Amino acid sequence: MNYLVAVLPERMKAESAYSALEQAGLPMNQVTLLGRGYQDADDFGLIEPNQEARKQSRGLAYWLIPFGFVAGYAFNLLTGIEIFSWAGSIGNHIIGGLLGAASAALGAVVVGGGVGWTSGSGDALAYRNRLNDGKYLIIIEGTDAIVRQATSILRQFEPENIQGYVEPIGA
Repeated sequence: MNYLVAVLPERMKAESAYSALEQAGLPMNQVTLLGRGYQDADDFGLIEPNQEARKQSRGLAYWLIPFGFVAGYAFNLLTGIEIFSWAGSIGNHIIGGLLGAASAALGAVVVGGGVGWTSGSGDALAYRNRLNDGKYLIIIEGTDAIVRQATSILRQFEPENIQGYVEPIGA
């Protein structure tokens, strides 16, 4: 499936472009208008960067926390550091493991969340920001021929940005 996203600066241009696509005979169930008064980013399904960051953090924490516990336990076992004198040898190893697990959890939040927030959403964050700025998006999904036809129609309305995407195979 191919996608075309055009960013239009004002409502009148967006409505005119949408009408031109309709008059050209494009299947309107494959054309979506996003902006104030129409669908918003959540309705359409643009990825929310914060949700992507949480998903990345959870995925990283799933394997990193147990590894951190084992590493902390092994470090304390090898060095023989006495964290609390009342805990005894085994207790200090377990506390070392818990500290290692806590460090791993913090790493998962910082690294996984940062990567998910900055890159996990792709261009969706830029499009969300444009919608928040009062701009309008026209999104066309369809075959290559439909996208080419829509591109030539939309160029007449001088969009701020026009970008085509191809859905990866197996997605």
